Amino acid sequence: MEHAHQVLLGATAMASLAVATFFLKFWRRTRDSLFLFFAAGFAIDAVSRLWRGLSQVTDESEPIYYLPRLVMFGLIMIAIIRKNAPRQDG
Repeated sequence: MEHAHQVLLGATAMASLAVATFFLKFWRRTRDSLFLFFAAGFAIDAVSRLWRGLSQVTDESEPIYYLPRLVMFGLIMIAIIRKNAPRQDG
């Protein structure tokens, strides 16, 4: 059972890294910070899941394991708020 959990964490880390690369590609094209924030968020998620998959986690309910997710979703929220904020010209 533990092996299957590690495989799923690895697969999720790979998917998050692929999504981060996708957003980074669009940031390079447009230089829109929305894509950069999304790329950073998903990269943090990928590293977090890889770390959890490779380490011996005794208790996943510890708050430290949720900190990277909090940062990830915080970055995404900041990106959306910045994108929808009214522009101040002048």
